[in-house]
Amino acid sequence: MIIHGRTLHPGTATGEPIRLSAPLSFWGGTDENGRIVDAHHPQCGAVLAGRVLLMESGRGSSSASSVLAEQIRAGSAPAAIILGRPDPIIPLGALVAAELYNLNLPVVVAPYDAIPDGALLHVSATSTEAAITWTTFTP
Repeated sequence: MIIHGRTLHPGTATGEPIRLSAPLSFWGGTDENGRIVDAHHPQCGAVLAGRVLLMESGRGSSSASSVLAEQIRAGSAPAAIILGRPDPIIPLGALVAAELYNLNLPVVVAPYDAIPDGALLHVSATSTEAAITWTTFTP
């Protein structure tokens, strides 16, 4: 299956999805290892690093963009971020990481409800189009 979306920042990535039930701010909400540390977030303790983050939108501070850029540089960021609605802060962090470190984290707006948990997602986002595909594994 394929889902088309809108690119907020280009890039390609592959990873397992992690679906958040509430918005998240990277500033104060995650640590240097990509773990959710916001004690009020329903998924506190979950690790985002290397996974494809699915969430409705970001939350909070404009400083979240600098935290995300640093996580991208350190290799502790999500592999890609798929949002339900546009958010200006998250793609700004990806843009800063691309400019400073030449590292691209795709950020896409797309309907993600049909994406199954436990699948292996592939996100491909160019300046003109974004596509999300996946492979599911059956035991």
